[in-house]
Amino acid sequence: MDSKGCNMSVLMQPWLAYGHISPFLELAKKLIERNFRIYFCSTPNNLNLIKKKLNQNQLLSLQLIELHLPPLPDLPPHHHTTNGLPTHLMSTLRTAFDSTSSSFSEILKTLKPDLVICEPNQPWAPAIASSYNIPAVHFSTFSAAVVSFALHMHKHSGEEFPYPEIHSRNFRSSMIRVPREPSGDNSKRDVQVFFDTLKQSCDIILTKTFREIEGKYIDYFSALSGKKLVPVGPLIEEQSTNEDENIEVMKWLDMKKESSTVFVSFGSECFLTKEEMEELDQPLNARLVEEVGVGVEVTRDESGGLQREEISQGIRLVVVEKNGEGVRTKAREYGDVMRLKRGEEIDEVVEELLAICRNGKRQ
Repeated sequence: MDSKGCNMSVLMQPWLAYGHISPFLELAKKLIERNFRIYFCSTPNNLNLIKKKLNQNQLLSLQLIELHLPPLPDLPPHHHTTNGLPTHLMSTLRTAFDSTSSSFSEILKTLKPDLVICEPNQPWAPAIASSYNIPAVHFSTFSAAVVSFALHMHKHSGEEFPYPEIHSRNFRSSMIRVPREPSGDNSKRDVQVFFDTLKQSCDIILTKTFREIEGKYIDYFSALSGKKLVPVGPLIEEQSTNEDENIEVMKWLDMKKESSTVFVSFGSECFLTKEEMEELDQPLNARLVEEVGVGVEVTRDESGGLQREEISQGIRLVVVEKNGEGVRTKAREYGDVMRLKRGEEIDEVVEELLAICRNGKRQ
């Protein structure tokens, strides 16, 4: 889509974890390429990291906006991010973030953006934007399969999820159960707020995926939320041009045989116990990668835990054994699809965002 001269400004505010900031930043870069002006709002220590990810041309169209959390004795400025945050301070950080609504209001009043892009765990953000007649769109950085599964449990708790390949087992149900009423547990309340806030998104919800992988889950997420789901693609961070940044890792990888290394990631807010680190416990997404043929699910015990022997067997299958060649082939095929589709999803995103901005200006 030709968006030259669109001159639309967007304020983006993700949650304070880098696993959320990163896709927001990559989306911002894509929008800059299509002539959007971006205000990227986060805490100063997060912005210091973000600045290192931007080149000089990008900094011309992306302005970093400082969001200052209230001073709390248990939460000094260097903890105004999830990076290195002690586990017991996570709820304190969330409380501090939620108390920035007045600061956020002043930022909107000063900058007057055409659109706000935020996350569903910020119910105050779209409400404040609406008070200035600024439309707000939610950007979900989670898998569409996981969100549609949890949203189904939230709205239809007595019914089975319609796609049995993501069928809940008892231990999984207990892990992602959503209460009908807010409880004293912050994580459960956050999930409740997440779903209740989805309806505040203007017309659409952006989601970090693409249809070839999660088409039916995108459609079901849309049906449950009553919003059009617009995939933004995988938003993979571009390779750094700084050769010194990852030199130790690259040296280590150069010593390994091709396809002999397994990368494991649990997200920036996952704090594992010693036992979990040893056994590598992880739910739901394993079913998705197995369904699309790019991985296998490791068999769990009755409590939902994993045993190292089962993990070892799964790794041997997908990395070494002949029976795993289909998985390896499928992974390469999806890699090719992602490279070929680069930019296609963003074209639709741009079209949708421009329509929302223009409608907002007419109101």
